[in-house]
Amino acid sequence: MVGGRPLIGVSTYLESARWGVWELEAALLPAGYPRLVQAAGGLAAMLPPDDPSYAAAAVARLDGLAIAGGPDVDPTRYDVVRDPRTGPEARQRDTWELALIDAALASGTPLLGICRGMQLLNVALGGTLVQHIDGHTEAVGVFGRHTVKPVPGSLYAGLVPEEASVPTYHHQAVDRLGAGLVASAHATDGTVEAVELPGPGWVLGVQWHPEMGEDLRVVSGLVRAAC
Repeated sequence: MVGGRPLIGVSTYLESARWGVWELEAALLPAGYPRLVQAAGGLAAMLPPDDPSYAAAAVARLDGLAIAGGPDVDPTRYDVVRDPRTGPEARQRDTWELALIDAALASGTPLLGICRGMQLLNVALGGTLVQHIDGHTEAVGVFGRHTVKPVPGSLYAGLVPEEASVPTYHHQAVDRLGAGLVASAHATDGTVEAVELPGPGWVLGVQWHPEMGEDLRVVSGLVRAAC
């Protein structure tokens, strides 16, 4: 806790970026992520890719962890042949974020996976992904919206009990669920839109992008669990 606010670590991109007169490699995080954490009552801390041996120590300093959206998970992580429609590898992110997820699960630190973060949570627990689906991306670089329906009695349903329209941008999805995970929301086409790990901890993944909307309930759940 920092000043009475739970410290929520959020993983970041590591990309070439341009600002002012500079074009350099940068640790990036769309501002919607920290703003969402702040609006829910938390304090956001960026966690750029690092040596995975430090993940457990980093998570030990946090009250909660969010794994942000981003590039496709390397399919070698779940032992399948790369589909030509799968995007470029982000090996540093994969390695670091898988270590963060493992550390959070081992320590019982509240954990939220967002889009890629949900997919990586599934892979961390031995699950697999569908490498391409249609209908969940409006256009390149454009967020769409669709409805998700909660599974009654789930952690997610306790946060958002009704069908809800959510901001979405993904072309991959959960296929086989990882060990212990259960689906807690679906799209109208049957795509798994949320997963969670039943038990004493707080572990939730959502396939959409709450940082691109105004509904605070999912991230508020993370922040409350982190208090």
